[in-house]
Amino acid sequence: MNKEILYDHIKLCRDELLKENEGKRFLIDDIEVALFKVGGEIYALGNICPHQHSALIYEGFIEEGCVICPLHGWKFQLKDGIMPSGNRGLASYQVKVADGDVYVKILKKEMNW
Repeated sequence: MNKEILYDHIKLCRDELLKENEGKRFLIDDIEVALFKVGGEIYALGNICPHQHSALIYEGFIEEGCVICPLHGWKFQLKDGIMPSGNRGLASYQVKVADGDVYVKILKKEMNW
């Protein structure tokens, strides 16, 4: 992927590529990202469900501000990836839209040996 960067955010796609209430999957340096457009807002979450580590969150159902994993129904808030119970859920990434381009800030976990 040829990376375009806006500040510290990486360009993923054009806004018009995203369909309302449907997810789209992206891979950035081995990090799975699911983008969703809901009510005109764009959300970026980790695409790997913590339940069985499947990369299918982008295929999830949108309901009441949440995405529901299509495999076993685990629910995650779009705004922060947290489960409605308050349990930790999915990684959540900051999104910026500039001139119709969607950018996401990915923080890579680094090992300090």
